Amino acid sequence: MDIPSTADIVVIGGGVMGASTAYHLAARGQKNVVLLEKDAFFGQGATGRCAGGVRYQFSTEINVRLSLASLPMLERFKEEIGQEIDYRKCGYLFVLTRPQDVEAFRHNVELQNRLGVQTEWLDGDEVRRRLPLMKFDDALAGTWNPQDGLVDPNGVVMGYINAARRLGAQTFNNVEVTGIRVENGKVAAVETNHGTIAARTVVNAAGPWAALIGAMAGVDIPITAVRRQWLTTTPLPELPADFPFVIDFAQSLYFHREGEGLLTGMSNPDEKPGFDQNVDEEFEMVNLEAAMARMPLLEKAGLVSHLAGLYEVTPDAHPIYGPTPVDGFLIVGGFSGHGFMHGPISGKLMAEYILDGRFVSLDVSSLDLARFAEGRPIKEYNVV
Repeated sequence: MDIPSTADIVVIGGGVMGASTAYHLAARGQKNVVLLEKDAFFGQGATGRCAGGVRYQFSTEINVRLSLASLPMLERFKEEIGQEIDYRKCGYLFVLTRPQDVEAFRHNVELQNRLGVQTEWLDGDEVRRRLPLMKFDDALAGTWNPQDGLVDPNGVVMGYINAARRLGAQTFNNVEVTGIRVENGKVAAVETNHGTIAARTVVNAAGPWAALIGAMAGVDIPITAVRRQWLTTTPLPELPADFPFVIDFAQSLYFHREGEGLLTGMSNPDEKPGFDQNVDEEFEMVNLEAAMARMPLLEKAGLVSHLAGLYEVTPDAHPIYGPTPVDGFLIVGGFSGHGFMHGPISGKLMAEYILDGRFVSLDVSSLDLARFAEGRPIKEYNVV
């Protein structure tokens, strides 16, 4: 494989962040952009193993604003990028069963409404009425936004990759980064298993592996990889076509239609950080039992597939954008399960930072790496 020996900008990671960054740089006329992906296919890491959910419902202003900027880009994706991504607005319904969550989500909905997001407040009876196939006797309240939904992750990644190539960016698979060369406090080159690329600007978009890439440059990046998993069932004819994306918030348990059947997943509170992407079958049974208790219909469903992927988690569940202590070595990562939906705007923001010297479309300067050392974290409540 012949990779170039020099580049103006090297982007590490071929998931949604890297693909979006490479595309937006190329769309701005940047010609000498090289994207490197260690796997055989683009978007098969964290992006390809995500559930594809996109939502406006968050608890901090910056995350809501990221959605307000990013989700319309997904709506326009077909006409702008030329790729079908199957955006289905099934709506998200958060079901709340604990008084403390009711209190927190009331504030969240007020914030969302103030920012122009039309999330609706439901009482417990309304939740039960909307979900006749589910058992939510303990539902105290819920929040509903019909604009939330699902998008095909592979379509988004390949749309950006193909568009970036058409605009002159070079993209490579099966290229593993083995080192970052730093000289006099500035990034100088990216070392790979296929040779070295001299570059003055390097974007670390390696997702769950971002900390490993950071360490190669001597930069401590507080992103840890945590496994999350889900399964899909055989067809359930009883499931209505408009069944929403349902989240039992207290249990971090979720459901949505997948083809003719159902996808259900659940976060394991005892999951230790690590890079294992094998399905934990013991926890899968915990997930299934909790899911069947909420939706007895699942007792007659069969298993079609199951999959595990990695969340890239920061201490405050917010992403990191922009500079690091090494000049020219930039980071976009740590989205804590929300990266796919914020990938479109994030790539654009990184292109702006590189080419304009600042974030133009949305000021995300508060989400810098330095905030952790300086003690100014920003906590997100709506993490599933």
